[in-house]
Amino acid sequence: MPSPHRVCRVSELPPGERKIVELAGKSIGVFNVAGRFHALRNVCPHQFAPLCAGKVTGYAPPSPVGEYTWAAPGAIIRCPWHGWEFDIATGRSVFNPHRVRTQSIPVTVEPEACEHAAPDAALETFPTTTDADGWVVVHA
Repeated sequence: MPSPHRVCRVSELPPGERKIVELAGKSIGVFNVAGRFHALRNVCPHQFAPLCAGKVTGYAPPSPVGEYTWAAPGAIIRCPWHGWEFDIATGRSVFNPHRVRTQSIPVTVEPEACEHAAPDAALETFPTTTDADGWVVVHA
């Protein structure tokens, strides 16, 4: 069972921003995507680049010839070395979501008053939550 780790106050990570932290010996990127918090292991499964240092962007989904659309602005992380793209919320790759993914980590938001908190290419993602006191919590 992953242990929860307080990483910052909600107010310290506004929408569109990220924070890279070291938790349990792992480098983890914590992202605020439109007010929702997500965390990914800071390693690209392609060649182990620091994924979370890459550009946060959107993507152009398939569309009819001559038509162009832009989807998921601010919800995609692009590897700084070779441009592989991953959905920040799920860790799945944009180009092959069923086989290539990063490891996502749960995130929670906890109250600020709380003093403590108890096969294919893959990269860890971690659950994140926020607590009632406005803390972003990564479960790593």
